[in-house]
Amino acid sequence: EWVDGEITEMSPPIEPHQDLTLFLATILRLFVQQNSLGKVIIAPFQMKLEIRPSGREPDLLFIKNENLARLNPKYLDGPADLVVEVISPESRARDRGEKFYEYEQASVPEYWILDQARKKAEFYVRGADGFYELANADKDGIYRSAAVSGFWLKTDWLWQEPAPNLIDILIEWGMI
Repeated sequence: EWVDGEITEMSPPIEPHQDLTLFLATILRLFVQQNSLGKVIIAPFQMKLEIRPSGREPDLLFIKNENLARLNPKYLDGPADLVVEVISPESRARDRGEKFYEYEQASVPEYWILDQARKKAEFYVRGADGFYELANADKDGIYRSAAVSGFWLKTDWLWQEPAPNLIDILIEWGMI
């Protein structure tokens, strides 16, 4: 990543991190494509934000159709509509700290922090005051995205071993 004019080296992600990122990217991409909502991109891909300036590489980002003009072949010029960070042992403080505040200040509408070690998903949505508010899953453990129209997931899917069958998810969504 590029922050305050300096390159910040990141440790390569571990295999469980990659599995979770790939699972989420796959189901999100299928949903977004089926509903013609925009574009899903996984790391490494830079999101340039003006507030520091910085070039962050979220694990996953979603850009709505109306914001695709900001998408360049090498980077997104401005905030994504949804940013997802899967916490790694070395990224815990950065994802919950500086990235949280940076994304909030840069007007990223929705930010998910997925903590595999704790099996905990935190979903944040920017409120009218510009600050993130924690958005909870419902009583059945279903979270409905504010940024991705109509998209929902069962939070248990994120921690399931092995990952849920994609066909079963598509059936639950009524896509097949």
